[in-house]
Amino acid sequence: MSVKTDFQDEVLYCFLSGEIDHHSALPMRLEIDDKIEISRPKETILDFTDVTFMDSSGIGLVMGRYKLCKSFDGTLTVCGLSDSSYKVMKLAGLSNIANIKKGGIKNDRK
Repeated sequence: MSVKTDFQDEVLYCFLSGEIDHHSALPMRLEIDDKIEISRPKETILDFTDVTFMDSSGIGLVMGRYKLCKSFDGTLTVCGLSDSSYKVMKLAGLSNIANIKKGGIKNDRK
């Protein structure tokens, strides 16, 4: 599990990789929250392209980052989702609070 970030033009890009479960979610949340609080971006993008497994902790990770982004008047986008993760996030109602997309970021920010 890892998170690589890039802050550019008031957008915080967070590239997640590995497994997101109850063991790995906390360190990921802390790292992303730290970057959000420091940079106070207008938009935060969570790219799940390199996530190999996700349980319900992934939903919690998205919900918590949404709340933090909203506290700074920012928005949240979740992208790079597998078909099954996309369906789970839509069923969980996350598309009501964040922009949920299947495709990842198509550039060399990583």
